[in-house]
Amino acid sequence: IAMKKNTVKGGQNLLSLLLLLCFPISGFSQEANLPKAKTDSFWDNVQFGGGLGLAIGNDFTDITVAPSAIYNFNEHFALGTGLQYSRLKQKNFYDSNVVGGTLIGLFNPIEEIQLSLELEQVHVNTTYTDLYDNVKRSFWNTGLYVGGGYRADNVTIGARFNLLFDKDKDLYGDALMPFIRVYF
Repeated sequence: IAMKKNTVKGGQNLLSLLLLLCFPISGFSQEANLPKAKTDSFWDNVQFGGGLGLAIGNDFTDITVAPSAIYNFNEHFALGTGLQYSRLKQKNFYDSNVVGGTLIGLFNPIEEIQLSLELEQVHVNTTYTDLYDNVKRSFWNTGLYVGGGYRADNVTIGARFNLLFDKDKDLYGDALMPFIRVYF
């Protein structure tokens, strides 16, 4: 029994000695004493967003998918790109496919205000059906939009105006368009 007590006591002393030796070593190995590596990478400044739209009615379908991404140079300036696909169909009357891309520049003079400049280039294929014939049109539509909106966190609500709008040739019915822009 005396031998077991000495062995246990010796084990406790060895454990205490090891713990005492480890504390000073761990104190010297803390990261606070090491220079910090730069962690900013390209992807830390990228935000993704875009739009989805779906409208279904009596013999009517409108589907839009428009993913986009921006790169934030700082808290005031961002530049990005996006893709767009839209399908609009009114049974026995109208059928349209729109596909293209967008370049966008964003400027936030203050946190709550966002100004934008967008260049949109889309290809449009449409078919109009009347009583006697199908009228097909295929054309490129270019839009140059200036816009502004109120920004709260990642969401901006505003309007944009197409400087190149031509009511006889344009895809859209009006030069002024409201928007909701979201980036994560």
